[in-house]
Amino acid sequence: MSNEMIRCENVSFKYTSHEDGEIKYALKDINLSVKKGEFLVVLGHNGSGKSTVAKHMNALLIPSDGNVYVDELNTRDEDNVWDIRSKAGMVFQNPDNQMVATIVEDDVAFGPENLGIDPLEIRKRVDESLEKVGMSEYKRHAPHLLSGGQKQRVAIAGILAMQPDCIILDEPTAMLDPSGRKEVIKNIKEINKEYGISIVLITHYMDEAAEADRIVVVDDGKAIMEGTPKKIFSNVEKMKEVGLDVPQVTELSYELNKAGISIDREIINVDEMVDALCQLK
Repeated sequence: MSNEMIRCENVSFKYTSHEDGEIKYALKDINLSVKKGEFLVVLGHNGSGKSTVAKHMNALLIPSDGNVYVDELNTRDEDNVWDIRSKAGMVFQNPDNQMVATIVEDDVAFGPENLGIDPLEIRKRVDESLEKVGMSEYKRHAPHLLSGGQKQRVAIAGILAMQPDCIILDEPTAMLDPSGRKEVIKNIKEINKEYGISIVLITHYMDEAAEADRIVVVDDGKAIMEGTPKKIFSNVEKMKEVGLDVPQVTELSYELNKAGISIDREIINVDEMVDALCQLK
């Protein structure tokens, strides 16, 4: 049995530009894998190709060259598409685009109904999924009256009700305020840790990426770096070169080192920084 949930092998994706009719590459020969149960972040600035990677992971896009396997199923094979999409669910940037019903619980039931699940089992899944995202008390509410963060949690519940092995989230917090962002990321982490569901989070927010088990940095359609958050963020100069920031505390430790104060360069949160500063003689 493979330990890989998703594998992209030498994947390229080309498209014809609307402006000049030229053929352009959104992805160039990209290789990456997602392990079962892993929380992986794909990080990149706008236009880097990171959302294109996400859409390949549940067969919304098919590679121009190379192959994508989801639990060993090749996305090129049309017969696999339904299986792939029930294994790898997708949550998009704008929760309003994923809302289909006028009541929260009906919205969450939509996916399992399409899979032809028994109504009694659907009822159970809807209740459990809303419980997992902390939205049980809103099940009879109208989705359009919820906050952005609450809507996004309902969208995640709708995917959970389909019982996937993996959830791909394409910039799910881009349209949320800071408190909405925080609640959604906290939720994603809990789902990953408690239920062992693989998470692929596409983002350009450094604080979200810092929560991951592993980060892949995408730039100009290529995977240019991968490693733990500490390893990735300690490359301050390289990150800035590709138009990305690092967490503020990591930048602070970088600047302190430049000023001759020897402090751990792999600091990614405030608690670690406080510890390091307290140890300075």
